[in-house]
Amino acid sequence: MSTDITTAVPAPPAGPSAMQRLLGLNLVRSLLVSLGVLVVGVLLLESTDAYTNTQLSSLTYFTIAAIGLTALTGLNGQISLGHGALMAVGAYTTALMLDTDSPLPFPVIALAAIVMTSLVGFVVGIGAARLHGPYLAGATLAFAVALPSVALYFKGTFNGEAGLTVISPRPPEWFVSFIDAVSGEFATSSKYVAYLGLFCLVIALFFALNLGRSKIGRHWRAVRDQEVAAEIAGINLGRTRVQAFVISAAYAGLAGAVMAMVVRLAAPTVFTLVLSLSLLTAVVIGGLGSITGAFIGSAVLVFLPPLVTDLSTDAKLSDTQAAQMSPLIYGIVLVLVMLLAPGGVMGTLSMAWRRRRARRQLTATPTKKG
Repeated sequence: MSTDITTAVPAPPAGPSAMQRLLGLNLVRSLLVSLGVLVVGVLLLESTDAYTNTQLSSLTYFTIAAIGLTALTGLNGQISLGHGALMAVGAYTTALMLDTDSPLPFPVIALAAIVMTSLVGFVVGIGAARLHGPYLAGATLAFAVALPSVALYFKGTFNGEAGLTVISPRPPEWFVSFIDAVSGEFATSSKYVAYLGLFCLVIALFFALNLGRSKIGRHWRAVRDQEVAAEIAGINLGRTRVQAFVISAAYAGLAGAVMAMVVRLAAPTVFTLVLSLSLLTAVVIGGLGSITGAFIGSAVLVFLPPLVTDLSTDAKLSDTQAAQMSPLIYGIVLVLVMLLAPGGVMGTLSMAWRRRRARRQLTATPTKKG
């Protein structure tokens, strides 16, 4: 009589799922891109003069705000004309927290600015969740116009039209040693602020790159592209819109904190409607929904006006004429982009790449003879 004995063989350990592999790949890719931006930023700051360093500092906060607006408008489809006012919330929070004998470290102040602006964005987002198109633009426009009056009403706290002078933080010893080791130069307060802006930009970029590929980003795009299908799929439209507005406001608050230190002033005249329109223009020029486009649009916003002014001065124009040429040329650039490249710089390049790849595939496909 024979007895069959079956030996249980343990199953091999399950490997990572496709979602886990994708998540890990996205994190590594986002980290590498962010580190690359950090390295390029350090090289630029250490190879340019003080004036260019100031321009690069301006580029950091414009790009942070543009990335947040890209997430709101490009991914979720909400048009906001009030991001300049949201930046004012972050700037005033930073100015008030730095105006003490022993100010807190800047990361804590930046976090406080993000929290305060997110709360304001939550309130505005709830009110704007049911609005669409021009109605949403009008509501955020009213917010951008009305918020500066708060500083005028509470003069004792916000100093009215004059605003609050922002005290730049002193560079710590480790930063002074770092700059001395890298370039052998003295670490000024302006360079320290530029590096703070760069680090804030890198962190904001890292989170934005992961956000676009996450479940939240997919929900935002679904609501943007087809609301009915998204709602049928179980996506809460109102909550998704409020969520997008809050995250975008957080980016605006961080940008406002950096801007307050760069400009060294938090005043109603700094955060006018022109700032909000400029941010939206930068996003449109770069390309809606593109983080690279946010960089490009912000660079145009920062570097084009002084370049046009210098060229106008060299052309023997008066100071008044030279100052008027900058907004004129900027407007012409915007009109040309809208006419020749409606998708912005990155949208047009992406479309051209898809057409070229489609032509290559069509050429490589063998034709069948009947």
